[in-house]
Order: sequence, then C-alpha cells, then structure tokens
Amino acid sequence: MNASAAGAHRRRERLTSVVIAAYNAERTLGATIESVLSQDYEPVETIVVDDGSTDGTAGVVRSFAGVRYLRQERAGPSAARNRGVAEARGDFVAFVDADDEVPSTKLSLQVGLLIARPEVGCVLGRQAVSVEEGGAPAWLGHDPMFGDFAGIPLMSLVARRATLLELGGFDPALRVAEDRDLLVRMREHGIRIEVVDQVVLLRRFHGGNLTFDRPESHPLLRSLKAKLDRGRDEASAESG
Repeated sequence: MNASAAGAHRRRERLTSVVIAAYNAERTLGATIESVLSQDYEPVETIVVDDGSTDGTAGVVRSFAGVRYLRQERAGPSAARNRGVAEARGDFVAFVDADDEVPSTKLSLQVGLLIARPEVGCVLGRQAVSVEEGGAPAWLGHDPMFGDFAGIPLMSLVARRATLLELGGFDPALRVAEDRDLLVRMREHGIRIEVVDQVVLLRRFHGGNLTFDRPESHPLLRSLKAKLDRGRDEASAESG
C-alpha cells in the first residue's frame, strides 16, 4: 500500500455520526436520508431523532435499512440534536435538518480536515440554496465573499463528539439562534473553528422552515469569513 492509499484508508476508519432532527418531515426526510447514505466517506451511522412527529415521519425512516430511529416527546430541535449526540457512537458528529440535503463529499471534506488537524474542533462550510414555493426568507442576503446566498451557515458544522459533550451541546432553552450560541461558546472555550471553501450543505427554503422568520447575521460569521478570506489570500500568495 503506497503512502497516499494508506492516508485514504486512515481517513475512512473513524466512525462519523450524522444526526437528523425531524418534526413532521415526511415530505422531505427521504431525500435528506438518501443524501447522507450517499456519502463518499465511511464508516457513517445515520441517526434520525423524531421530535414528536404526528405525520408519517417514522415510516419514512423505517423504510431505510440501517438508519437508527429515536423518538422523543416534542422538545425542540436543540433537544433532538442533543439526544442524537448523546446516543451517537462516532468520533465526529454532523447535523442535517430534515428539509435539507448534503453533497456526497461533505464528510470526506470536513471529517478529513478534523482527522488531519487534531487541533481543530469544528469545521464549517458553504451552502447552496434552493427556494421553493413560499420564497426566500427576508434575512437571506447575498454573501459578501462568494456572492451567493448566505455562504457559511452555522448548521453546516461537523464537530468532534467530545467537544460537543464538553460544551453540553445545544441550549434546549433556545428556540432561536441555538446554533450561534453553540459556536460562540466554542470560541469562548478556545476551540478552533475552520471553514472549508466548498459547498457542504444543500439548503431548501419552502416557507415552512423553522428558521424562515429569524435573521442569521452574526458577528461570528463575519469573523469566520474574514479568516477564510485570509487563508485564500495566503494560498494565492504562496502559489504566486
């Protein structure tokens, strides 16, 4: 086995858990699960936490072999994600909302960086946005760096499970901005956050998203974008 093949093998031996928090998501959940099962990284465990759905969400999950299904009484997305983290077996944890999808390269990009750089605790990436009936939310502006919609969403994160447990996960008392709160606490605890310059989240807006009516602009995003911009400039300087 040559060095590059050995490196690829090492990148594919660390179990990663993908947690999907779902509430009345039977219309979109199947596509979400399929996108997770199509990852070019392995091994992966897929966990769906049903946050008290009253529709056919459970049936959708059970139609996929090997996907873990956990149900709880309605407690909100933060509590659902925390339940997934608590029961995850992976060294790393990614999150996908039940109305979004992920490209097949998401985990190889983000987990690959976490494996290669042990000092990094969390990795974010860019998103691509599709807008269905109901339009885009008013807060969704064009990203100043890339020119596309809101380039670096916080829920694109992949983090070390130990980091999430150390911080206590998402604050279940928050129904708005729980992702920002987590990232701020990571910064406060000195956890290194990096950003990959690729799309790792395919986000769908349809008017019924939980985040549809809330703004997402935050100084942390500007800080992370500036950091990515500096990295791109340094890479250009080195290549030049």
